[in-house]
Amino acid sequence: MTISTEAGRLPVLVATFFGAGFSPVAPGTVGSLAALPLAFVLLHMEIVLATLTVVGLFFLGLWSASHLEKVSGQHDAQMIVIDEVVGVCVSALLLSWWFLGAADPYLLLLLSFLSFRLFDVLKPWPIGWIDRTVGGGVGVMIDDLVAALMGVLAVAGGYFILLLSSI
Repeated sequence: MTISTEAGRLPVLVATFFGAGFSPVAPGTVGSLAALPLAFVLLHMEIVLATLTVVGLFFLGLWSASHLEKVSGQHDAQMIVIDEVVGVCVSALLLSWWFLGAADPYLLLLLSFLSFRLFDVLKPWPIGWIDRTVGGGVGVMIDDLVAALMGVLAVAGGYFILLLSSI
């Protein structure tokens, strides 16, 4: 019996973001890369609809990650990448709002990907603490949400410093 037959196909499809989580090398990075087309589409949607889409994806992630954790007995198994997908999408939307849509969408996607992955991999406080102490699907999803927020703050802070240095 495989994880997909034990867990059911839909939770596995969602948690692995259509199989990206099954990558034998760097599944988190592959999941983040797989999120970029979705993030690009979100950047071109009305703000309310894009936000509702990401909120819905977050709750789908909670459900599927919780389900896979129960079946596998593993906290935040590498195959679960829906949290990375949500992280990249949150980062892209927040950066788009920060720059008021004035930045090139491809630059926003690059900054979203790089800043999110940096904080997701390094896991500075409080990300690492959340990852270690909050269990279940909530822990899986929340640490990446915080990584996205910290990445956005780093990019926005860097931009602000560049603006100040040019004065």
